Amino acid sequence: MAESPDAVLHDGSTIPVTIHGEGPALLLPVRLEPYAPADAETMRKWGGDPDLGPALARGLSGSNRVITADYEGHRMAHPAAETLTPDNLAADLLAIADAAGADVFGYYGYSWLALSGLQLALRTDRLRVLAMGGFPPLDGPYRSMLAVTRAAHAISGQEPDPAWVPVDDAEPGDWDSAAVQTTEAQTRQFVTLYEALQDFDDSAAAVPRGLPRLAFAGADDQIDYSPQWGGVQVRVGEPLSKHQEELIAAGWDVQVLPKLDHLGAMNSSVVLPILTGWLRKAGWVKQPAG
Repeated sequence: MAESPDAVLHDGSTIPVTIHGEGPALLLPVRLEPYAPADAETMRKWGGDPDLGPALARGLSGSNRVITADYEGHRMAHPAAETLTPDNLAADLLAIADAAGADVFGYYGYSWLALSGLQLALRTDRLRVLAMGGFPPLDGPYRSMLAVTRAAHAISGQEPDPAWVPVDDAEPGDWDSAAVQTTEAQTRQFVTLYEALQDFDDSAAAVPRGLPRLAFAGADDQIDYSPQWGGVQVRVGEPLSKHQEELIAAGWDVQVLPKLDHLGAMNSSVVLPILTGWLRKAGWVKQPAG
C-alpha cells in the first residue's frame, strides 16, 4: 500500500506526496494521475509519454523508496507567480522529502525540473545522487529560456489569435499555430525563475564533491523558436555533447542519446533503463538480503 502524506510548500499551498517501495529514497517530481484519454493521445502525437510517472514509479520501486509529487502540475494549478525563485524551489523539494520522512535522498528531474535538481544540490547536504535529464549542467540555456518564457507570458495576456488552433489539432512541433493555453500567472512564475537565474554561472557551480551525478539528453534536443516565441534557439543536446569530456572530468556521468529530441529522451522507455543502470552503479539501490 502506497503512503500518501502531504507537503506544505513555500507559498503555503499543499501538495500530495506518494511513496512506493523500499530502499534508498529517490525523489521524482512526476505525475501519477492518469491523463484523460484525449489529452494522452495528444501527448503521444507530439512525442510525449503520458505514462511516464507511473512507469518510473513502478519500475524503480523494486530497488528504491520512490517519493513522487507532481510539482509541475501543482505549480500550474497553484502558480507562484512572484516567488518561484531557485531558493524557494529548492525549499519546496526539501519540504516534499520532509513529508516523506527522507533525511537523505536521491533526485531525478527532467527539463526545468532537472535545473531544479541542480539548484537543490547547491543548497543542501541531504542529496546523495543527482540525475538530470533534458537540461545541461554546463552552458545551460538560461538566457534563451528567459526569452521564451517572457514571450509566453506576453502572449498569455493577449486576445487569442484567430489563426491559432487547439494543440490537439496542430501539427506536432508547430508552436506558432498552437493556441496558448496557459494563464498570465502560470507563465509569470517561469519568468520569475529564469530572471533569478540570469546571473547564475553554471561553470562555477559548486556541486558537492563526491556527489554521484548524471546528465543525459537527446543529441537532437534543440528547438528553434520563431519571433513570436522570442526568436531564440534553445540548445540542450549540443552543449552536453560539447562539454562531455569536461563534465566527466568534473565527476559527471554523461549520456548523449542519438536521434532523440527533447520529448523523445523524456520517454519512460528511454529514462527507466538509464536510471536503473546508473543508480545501481552509484550504489543508491536496495542491497540484497544477506
